[in-house]
Amino acid sequence: MNIGDFLEHFELPATNGSKVNTYDFADKYALLVIVSCNHCPYAQAYWPRLIDLANRFEEDNLGILAISANNAETHPQDGFAEMRNLHDQLGMPFPYLYDENQKVVKQLGAQRTPEVFLFNNKRELVYKGAIDDNWENSAAVMQVYLEDAIEYTLDGLEIDYPEVEAVGCAIKWK
Repeated sequence: MNIGDFLEHFELPATNGSKVNTYDFADKYALLVIVSCNHCPYAQAYWPRLIDLANRFEEDNLGILAISANNAETHPQDGFAEMRNLHDQLGMPFPYLYDENQKVVKQLGAQRTPEVFLFNNKRELVYKGAIDDNWENSAAVMQVYLEDAIEYTLDGLEIDYPEVEAVGCAIKWK
């Protein structure tokens, strides 16, 4: 996806046993889609930061969902049962969805885990890429790309840097 493209409707199974779709977030002023997984060290480093971000923006009408699409045959730790365990273990305050056929992550154009896609109230892509500038040490972060993009979007402002290349593991394609 390119900046300005619109999110296509999708529905995926969530780790809580329900199905989640884009219409579930219709009342949200912005929607953050996080492409992530269980096994990648980059993704593991970012889960606590993403949970903290979700808690900080809880009352700001931001919808958040995470999607894993890695091939569970080659990476069984990214299978649905393990996703459910991680969701419960971390107490994620947002749905964690499984894109088994990888259709949604392909539509997004995702390449890495984690990689984020932020959509405005029209579900137009306004930011994609990196979460911040230091995956290894949250205390050493100098640029909070995603947090800035969320704040700008919620305030109805244009984002200064709408694309910042994501760092992380390559998606494990089928």
